[in-house]
Amino acid sequence: VVSLAITGTKIFAGSFFNGVYFSTNNGTSWDVANNGLISTCIKALTICDTNIFAGTNSGVYYSNDNGANWKQVNTGLTTSRIISLAVNGSNLYAGTDFGGVFRRPISEIMTCVGGSYTIVPQGYSLEQNFPNPFNPSTIFSFTFPLKSFVSLKVYDLIGREVATIVSEELCPGTYSRQWDAAALSSGVYFYRLTAGDFLQTKKLILLR
Repeated sequence: VVSLAITGTKIFAGSFFNGVYFSTNNGTSWDVANNGLISTCIKALTICDTNIFAGTNSGVYYSNDNGANWKQVNTGLTTSRIISLAVNGSNLYAGTDFGGVFRRPISEIMTCVGGSYTIVPQGYSLEQNFPNPFNPSTIFSFTFPLKSFVSLKVYDLIGREVATIVSEELCPGTYSRQWDAAALSSGVYFYRLTAGDFLQTKKLILLR
């Protein structure tokens, strides 16, 4: 056993080779809870209310039915080897072997997998990147109320595309994405979000 988590009267144990086990009698007996897990190497478990998150060698999994079923929630991850998980406020943080730490709003995960979370944004918005000016990385945040194909791209002053931050179908929610512009020179750039019929462009400044 390499990880433990408790919710209500259930104890969950993550094993290195055999997936997730649970006990309802203080550990006297254990049952397997692996339905939906691709990887059975469970390196981390964490709880948010009645929702359970598991970190594995194939990314992050989520269960909203006490471990009976698991769904993969890997949007935004650039590496799948998760070694630690933590919940802070409204965000889930995932520590990885080599890719650093990733953050994802819990509301985004619950909305996407059809959980019991019912708060959906009422409108579209594209926030000003933070920090701005920046060097060399910055964070983009955006919100939309409908499942949409979302594109977030960065352009230089003459309109040439220099980076694609997002290009995929996403569920309704509030998202944050980090961009590292270490390969670019100082100057003024523009970032544009399209989601369904929504389109908005804002300016950002890379200052060395």
